[in-house]
Amino acid sequence: MQDSSYSAVFGALTQQHRLDSIANNLANVNTTGFKSEKLAFRDTFRRYAHDMVDPNTTLNEKVPWPQPNLLAQPRISEAVIDMSQGPMKSTGNPLDLAIAGDGFFRVQTPEGEFLTRQGVYHRSAEGFVVDAHGNQLLGQGGPLQIAEGGAVLIDADGGFSVDGEIVDTIDLVRVEDPRALEKVGNSLLRIRPGADAQAIPAEDSTVEQGFLEAANVNVVSEMVNMIEAMRAFEAYQKMISGSFEQDKKAIAEVGAPR
Repeated sequence: MQDSSYSAVFGALTQQHRLDSIANNLANVNTTGFKSEKLAFRDTFRRYAHDMVDPNTTLNEKVPWPQPNLLAQPRISEAVIDMSQGPMKSTGNPLDLAIAGDGFFRVQTPEGEFLTRQGVYHRSAEGFVVDAHGNQLLGQGGPLQIAEGGAVLIDADGGFSVDGEIVDTIDLVRVEDPRALEKVGNSLLRIRPGADAQAIPAEDSTVEQGFLEAANVNVVSEMVNMIEAMRAFEAYQKMISGSFEQDKKAIAEVGAPR
């Protein structure tokens, strides 16, 4: 296989990664609090197989040249989460919450604490404020609880009142460097292990009761990116086919009787 074929294969794989990311963004266009994601790639073409000479000189022992699967492949250097504010939608539900600003809710899951912008909550059978997966919304004093039939009022600072009595304050936090965040599924995020970042109070963020934050996915932009990636993928496919045809022609000419 020619070097141009390797380059084209790597290029096609890069576009496939882009298409997967775009498809995920579009699939979550109706997911509350979803943040779109963009991929950044490192230099793909670092080394070709023929650049790595095998020190073995005995042809009978093993193949003297590395196999193509030893070549460098496209590597995602960074998955950038777009933390821009999504549009607010009024629902009138007292346990539908949205955040204005760069803050996050803290939720308790069986695997530990995570961050989220997802704001659809309800009262569980045990009286805790939970999301659709049973994760508990955390206040500054721990998981928030509501008495059955209690009237809930939440102010802009996160003050959580039930039947006129302040119970706790929703624990809003922010991360100074959003690039340290990674998605873990179900609209949850965490600070990437080993990242030099921590969650601190989100003093400039406010809670909007009776509202939900829609996904910040720009459908038109994502569709344009998808078309661009598909065309690039098709171009790389043509390069691969052209390279194979050249190889076949060269082999036929070399093997032709003289």
